[in-house]
Amino acid sequence: MKFYFRLLPAVVLAIGLASCVSQKKYTELETRNRQCTDDLAMSQQQNLELTAERTELTSRLEQMMKEVGILRNDTTRSGMALRDSRYSYERLQKSYQDLLENSERNITGSKTEIQKILAELQLAQDNLIKRQDSIRSMEFELALKQKKLIELQRVLDAKDAAVLALRQKVSDALLGFQGKGLTIETRNGKVYVSLEESLLFQSGSYTVGSRGESALRQLAGVLAENSDINVLIEGHTDNVPYKGTGQLKDNWDLSVMRATAIVKILTKSGKIDPSRLTAAGRSEYMPLSTNQSKEGRAANRRTEIILTPKLDELFQIIDSN
Repeated sequence: MKFYFRLLPAVVLAIGLASCVSQKKYTELETRNRQCTDDLAMSQQQNLELTAERTELTSRLEQMMKEVGILRNDTTRSGMALRDSRYSYERLQKSYQDLLENSERNITGSKTEIQKILAELQLAQDNLIKRQDSIRSMEFELALKQKKLIELQRVLDAKDAAVLALRQKVSDALLGFQGKGLTIETRNGKVYVSLEESLLFQSGSYTVGSRGESALRQLAGVLAENSDINVLIEGHTDNVPYKGTGQLKDNWDLSVMRATAIVKILTKSGKIDPSRLTAAGRSEYMPLSTNQSKEGRAANRRTEIILTPKLDELFQIIDSN
């Protein structure tokens, strides 16, 4: 009995310490959850801004192409009018010369006609000069538009070539993982690296496994060598409700924490500027397949790393319009 009473304080102390540790861990998770929520809001805002910028760029490029078409049509019409004016001017000059030749024989009768033709000749000459000035102005504007279109096309071609080169570099770096939970494809001028849940995480976890970390280190090497690439990491889940305990409450929390975990691995070496990276959670709302089958749910549980070339030069050309 004495031994029992001696042991009782130690047991109470151990319970108290365990309670403190649990409370500390809960506080840390709560802080991380608030940070993830803020990061998610920021990522969603950045995605909306990028989408709006791309839409504006497409609209302005289409408008510029329409303007060039209108200028070409106007130049063609003005050229035809100029030819008509030149013909009228030449015809009037001939009439004037004919009158001068006949003026000695019929001076009195020709004076009024000569004055009329002279007036018409002056008016035709004035119109001819105006049309020539107008055509020169339109030709100059058309040349500027065409030069800008050529420059835009050059930049777009360079961006497309950069995307293809980047895809090849990523494919070469991750060759050992392709077909083993990792796929690479090009869509809408971007490179999509899709990693299945099985390559990165245990079910319901946001801790990256050793195989997944190895693949991410390989990708980080490519990103470090291509500093003109923006990186968006999106976490995706199926529609099965999250049943974990602790700070994570649902699939939104899980998808955000998984994206954030990948960001931390990519920036671990210190060779990638963190400002280039954005972490976002999509939860279950962008599925690749149906959630009605086991295979479909597995396809939906993925992380996508989206690589986008910067469009600064393209926007500069558009803004100089």
